[in-house]
Amino acid sequence: MRVVVQRVSEAAVEVDGEVVGQIGQGLLVLTGFCGGDDQAALEWMSQKLLGLRLFEDDQEKMNLSVQDVAGELLLVPQFTLYGDCRKGRRPSFTGAMQPDQASMLFDRFCELFSAADLPLQRGVFGAHMKVSLVNDGPVTVIIDTP
Repeated sequence: MRVVVQRVSEAAVEVDGEVVGQIGQGLLVLTGFCGGDDQAALEWMSQKLLGLRLFEDDQEKMNLSVQDVAGELLLVPQFTLYGDCRKGRRPSFTGAMQPDQASMLFDRFCELFSAADLPLQRGVFGAHMKVSLVNDGPVTVIIDTP
């Protein structure tokens, strides 16, 4: 499992001209799955994201998590995170999980955040989405499951 996390002051995802998810201050999480990902990977990643200290405290140090600042989450499925560009000029996506399996994992991943009591929005799996954001910092990190 791989995520690209961006600290944002606002973000939105649009499908067919309609906004399907929108947040203020929080984290935009682009999410990709590969073969071998399972419930344990989802749980590990959700806990990592909830505790990740990407927000500044009073001394302008990144010491606060999204929970600490009562932020919001926007989760967006993105299989292209597993695009392999080492050969040729067109990415190969053979490392990405098959869509039917990945869709189920994305749903489960989103459900894991319900206990955190944070506002959660999400993109639409398999849809052509337009994602807009204001990256705050900029702060962007990439996390792979162990």
